[in-house]
Amino acid sequence: MNDSGLTPREIVEKLDRHIIGQADAKRAVAIALRNRWRRQNVPEELADEISPKNIIMIGPTGVGKTEIARRLAKLDNSPFLKVEASKFTEVGYVGRDVESMVRDLVELSINMLKAEEQESVQARAAEIAEERLLDLLLPPRPVEKNVGDMLTDSDQEQTTLPLTDEQIRKQDATREKLRKLLHDGKLDERMVELEVAEARSGPMIEIFSAAGMEDMGLNLKDMLGSMMPQKKKRRNVKVPEALEVMAAEEAQKLIDMDKVTRTALDRVEQSGIIFLDEIDKIVGGDSQHGPDVSREGVQRDLLPIVEGSNVNTRYGMVKTDHILFIAAGAFSGTKPSDLIPELQGRFPIRVELDSLGKEDFVRILTEPNNALVKQYTEMMATEDIKLSFTPDAVEQIAEVATIVNERTENIGARRLYTIMETLLEDISFDAPDLTEKKIVIDAKYVTEKLDNIVEDEDLSRYIL
Repeated sequence: MNDSGLTPREIVEKLDRHIIGQADAKRAVAIALRNRWRRQNVPEELADEISPKNIIMIGPTGVGKTEIARRLAKLDNSPFLKVEASKFTEVGYVGRDVESMVRDLVELSINMLKAEEQESVQARAAEIAEERLLDLLLPPRPVEKNVGDMLTDSDQEQTTLPLTDEQIRKQDATREKLRKLLHDGKLDERMVELEVAEARSGPMIEIFSAAGMEDMGLNLKDMLGSMMPQKKKRRNVKVPEALEVMAAEEAQKLIDMDKVTRTALDRVEQSGIIFLDEIDKIVGGDSQHGPDVSREGVQRDLLPIVEGSNVNTRYGMVKTDHILFIAAGAFSGTKPSDLIPELQGRFPIRVELDSLGKEDFVRILTEPNNALVKQYTEMMATEDIKLSFTPDAVEQIAEVATIVNERTENIGARRLYTIMETLLEDISFDAPDLTEKKIVIDAKYVTEKLDNIVEDEDLSRYIL
């Protein structure tokens, strides 16, 4: 958890840099995140009793539900997993059970921690790798074998031949010269023979158990790895690649995987966020013609996970008591009250997100740090083309997006992506060959490219 403890106002301000509008949803998630920080600062005996206030976001597609949750996790450096509730099936049927999302979150958290640890040991690993490479380029002082070793071909009990002070000085000087050549890049084309470990590809063993079949495909190497020595092979590689391979090997040795696992599990339990998309798709239908294994049964399976239970993973038990669950759905043909009552009680906070209009689209195109207009401008800059959009062009693009959303399916801000791609298709295709390196997109250009498509409703359904 972030020790600085961002205030709700600061969290909303940071979310505003990437997401336009939806103030109510931002306030709700900001309070949820701050409450997590508050819980970690209350007396320990009380902290265990405080459960997260899970949230249901209600709104059509493309209004920012997923993005709000994703950005929230990045602010807090929390393990974040997005899953579609409709992909799960009731326990006992073929398919993924709901516990698999906790196992996926643990895997994700371990990968996050491992990457952080690798970053912290990278400098030390690079130093060790450099010394190993210098040993390859300039073998250490010669060794003397005794007679027994020669007869048995054993490498044990080798003794180093004594060197004079002069020889030691010369060897050290040569080593430093090689180090300088290495740093200056003058050895980059030199080939060295490297001994690398072969990836094990043992036979798969499937174990059927209550922990979930998708988590039970164990490789034989995981079970017998310590008993079977890892094969090594020799490769001839250039010096820069050799350094990379050695640095990766050394970084792996320096990482304490037991510590990584412990920290990752703790991070999942204390600050994990699971985003349950399409929660409305598991609302039970009226049909009673057979078992609905992807709906009400899944809701009942979700209950203990959301309320708090122990989930068995390959790294140990994980308590879900303090994982924050953010559910989202359009609820176009249903409503949150159609969920089973027990599950409704596990999501006490409900936020409705507004549909986006022309003014929102104008702001989405220009204001966020990663605004679409900025993205396309930077992409064209890689072709030495200076692309710019006039304010009236942005207004026109927003107008077209609004009209098409009203006439066809309302897909929110995602409509802007299809419109921008159609608008800039010719420029993107011809960019490497264009002689005119300065292109201005104005309202007239937008009208020429898009008006015919917008006016033909059938055509706009397929192209925009």
